[in-house]
Amino acid sequence: MSYSTADLQLFALVADTGNLSQAARELDLIPATASAALKRLEGQLGARLFERSTRHMRLTPQGEVFLDYCRDALTLLEQGAALLGQSAGKVQGKLRVSAPADWGRNVLAPMSDAFLKQYPGVTLILSCSDRSADLFRDPVDLAFRYGELEDASHVSQRVARNRRAVVASPAYLRKHGTPAAPQDLARHNCLVHSLSQGTSNTWRFTHGRKAIEVKVHGNRVSDDGGVVREWAVAGEGIAYKSLLDVAADLKAKRLVVLFPELQGQDWPLHALYPHRSSLSPAARALLAYVMDKVSAG
Repeated sequence: MSYSTADLQLFALVADTGNLSQAARELDLIPATASAALKRLEGQLGARLFERSTRHMRLTPQGEVFLDYCRDALTLLEQGAALLGQSAGKVQGKLRVSAPADWGRNVLAPMSDAFLKQYPGVTLILSCSDRSADLFRDPVDLAFRYGELEDASHVSQRVARNRRAVVASPAYLRKHGTPAAPQDLARHNCLVHSLSQGTSNTWRFTHGRKAIEVKVHGNRVSDDGGVVREWAVAGEGIAYKSLLDVAADLKAKRLVVLFPELQGQDWPLHALYPHRSSLSPAARALLAYVMDKVSAG
């Protein structure tokens, strides 16, 4: 059975003062409300707590026993509230993060090394998957996701502008030739990323105001963007990848962008969380850290 904290506070104060009216004034209650609260508490306990007279209230033996437990309970509650108040602004505790597979492994995971050194009280639990986490059901504090968001029930914040681009390794292009136009992709082995909303074998571009769609096919399909990137780097085919995912590969010339004159699909990186008030200090710190690093890099 649960007891109201306000009722317990009133009981302890009446026991200290021996006067219901005085205790009611100190707690900003009218005497009738205070009297009803004591009767409610006695009813819950199934015991009489006070011997009453017109001017004074004296604890019964049962009341004396309960008073010790009541004080212990109120002290524990005060200590717990004080502890929360002290830690409310501290960056510490478990931080459960969900991120796209490729970006999570190859960008966020290495990036988190310096973050955890800066905040040694944080324990990072990182899940890398291209399947969208349910923030109201899954144990996730902060999620990063690519693409335009359709679920308005979450709070979202754009972390970085981003596009998708067609990429291939120099080795693949030497062996199979370089496609001159998107329509030429039909003659090439394209690496298909199977997203949570369906298999993404339609690649979209814009050229000025003109929209271009190309259906692609290949002998390799994966629901993990990291696997698709590794296949592309290994020369197994042509991929349609987030530029944030392949930035290091492009810089190292392990991959090159095809059709640079075309604009690939907008694929911004967002941060999602259930409610603004649910974002812990650790999650806020990581989000600020990631946004700073992505914008700088």
